[in-house]
Amino acid sequence: MKNTLKVERAIHNLTQEELAKKIGVSRQTINAMEANKYVPSTVLALKIARVFSKSVEDIFSLEDQD
Repeated sequence: MKNTLKVERAIHNLTQEELAKKIGVSRQTINAMEANKYVPSTVLALKIARVFSKSVEDIFSLEDQD
């Protein structure tokens, strides 16, 4: 699964730490998601989408091998 977290953070001028605090996770979790090493739960994906006022599908998308 790929995502646009880093781009969305830049648009909203948020650090990994700031985003992490807004959704209740560690900065390392944000880092792992941006590196495509961690796939968020549905609840976490929805929280992230809410922060950026976008749909989950606008931020996360499946890759061919998914």
